Amino acid sequence: MPTETTLTERFSFRPLQMADLPMLHEWLARPHWTQWWGPAPTAAEVEAEYGAWIQDPTQVQPHIALLDGKPFGYIQSYVAMDSGGGWWEEVTDPGVRGIDQSIADGAQLGRGLGTAMVKAFVARLLADPQVTHIQTDPDPRNARAIRCYEKAGFRAVGEVQTPDGTALLMVCERTA
Repeated sequence: MPTETTLTERFSFRPLQMADLPMLHEWLARPHWTQWWGPAPTAAEVEAEYGAWIQDPTQVQPHIALLDGKPFGYIQSYVAMDSGGGWWEEVTDPGVRGIDQSIADGAQLGRGLGTAMVKAFVARLLADPQVTHIQTDPDPRNARAIRCYEKAGFRAVGEVQTPDGTALLMVCERTA
């Protein structure tokens, strides 16, 4: 079994492309996604939302996570401050980044791969000296996601109300 460091190093990330949208649409319909991300969107809804982010990544930076060069999952980051739509209105630090992600294949859950993916992405974000900390907001009932984030260096701050309902705010702070 590879060490966690080696596993983390096997992940890379590339910007989501328009050609990825049919694949992402299929992923978004999988049961382990719809359980936490809500009902599967139509192809047109995926194209409208994710296509807009591809064209203008100033709000959300969508990525395909690659494990050994092959599509493994979806991960996005965004500047929390002024993200709009009722999200993170109390955030006044422009260095705060939010993340969301999911593994494409439900059979890959529970193997430490999500933790390695999150660690690799967090390291990439924190390589930017302007990023002060990273936050995420899993559903408080999503024990698997919460444990993944904890193992990736996040700590629970407390429950918050979001436009999607109650969430557990978790934060990963720069260590150096």
